[in-house]
Amino acid sequence: MVQATDRHNKKEIKEELVERLVHVNRVAKTVKGGRTMSFAAVVVVGDQKGRIGFGTGKAAEVPEAVVKATNEAKKNIIRIPLREGRTLHHDITGRFGAGKVVLRTAPAGTGVIAGGPMRAVFEVLGVQDVVAKSLGSNNPYNMIKATFDALTSINSPRMVAAKRGKKVGDIVSRRENTVKETKEEEA
Repeated sequence: MVQATDRHNKKEIKEELVERLVHVNRVAKTVKGGRTMSFAAVVVVGDQKGRIGFGTGKAAEVPEAVVKATNEAKKNIIRIPLREGRTLHHDITGRFGAGKVVLRTAPAGTGVIAGGPMRAVFEVLGVQDVVAKSLGSNNPYNMIKATFDALTSINSPRMVAAKRGKKVGDIVSRRENTVKETKEEEA
């Protein structure tokens, strides 16, 4: 549990952060006297309401590596806009290195259809309905960074309206009207 103080009201605000250990890797370094083992951990932290961060840590023992990764993840928390608090605003792809991920919005009741590290990211983020596919690398580091690349490039209708200098209602209603027109043309 993280405690933060509001500067103006001097009250303590408690934020409940969920931590998820994604991957632990044992690393061996060969030295003159033999091998020294160390562990690398990847942790994802979020509040299940649209805030998420990830971090990595290395140490001689697994618990120490997890603590280091968790502290780094808490420092790197970002906010992701969610539609209706349950899914993404639009379909998006993300890349990092050889890892590529495709994230798609889903109707209510679909659930989280994603594998491995991406599932942990969505559960900690608070996304309840999403379809995701990992293409290319299955390295957990690259998959998480590619997922974060995709999530950071999501635009909510409010953000688009602010960029264009319009109202949110103009953008959303226009999108719904074009969807209706294309369906009428197809029929």
